[in-house]
Amino acid sequence: MVKLDRIYTRGGDAGQTSLGTGDRVAKHDLRVTAYGTADEANGILGLARLVTETLDDGGVADAMLARIQNDLFDVGADLCTPETPDPKYPPLRIQQAQVDRLEAEIDAMNADLEPLKSFILPGGAPASAWLHLARTVVRRAERDMTELAEREAVNPLAIAYMNRLSDHLFVMARKLNGNGARDVLWVPGQNR
Repeated sequence: MVKLDRIYTRGGDAGQTSLGTGDRVAKHDLRVTAYGTADEANGILGLARLVTETLDDGGVADAMLARIQNDLFDVGADLCTPETPDPKYPPLRIQQAQVDRLEAEIDAMNADLEPLKSFILPGGAPASAWLHLARTVVRRAERDMTELAEREAVNPLAIAYMNRLSDHLFVMARKLNGNGARDVLWVPGQNR
């Protein structure tokens, strides 16, 4: 378990930070950028949960988002620990079961939704708007991760998790928009 009794260490004052292996890298290193973007998405989900915890759905949406927030910390832990032979401690890695859970939740939420006839603009209910924002940040994290994967090893299940998460947040946003009734549809060329 993590124990933080001192919040500032001054260790990053020169523009470097420590990875899970103890190696020091620049704070703008692509690996740090990737897990920082996942953390940013997590922060937005915290804002979404301020709205979802008040929904009359038995806490289903809030419970899903709580699990996802924890998983996003797992993604960060996965990314901050590069793959090395014979690691001192076994690294925390995203597992297939986490991806599978997202897929099962997507399928369950999507079962009641009408098929889309247009792209959706972020908006509708407040929770949906926050989820659309989180989805776009998750997509950015995924882009950071795939760029990193071109340079060094990245757990492919972490990338799959983020890919599935953006789909999950999209479907949840539709679900919380009255099963799509409050979706804001894109009208191509409407303002020409």
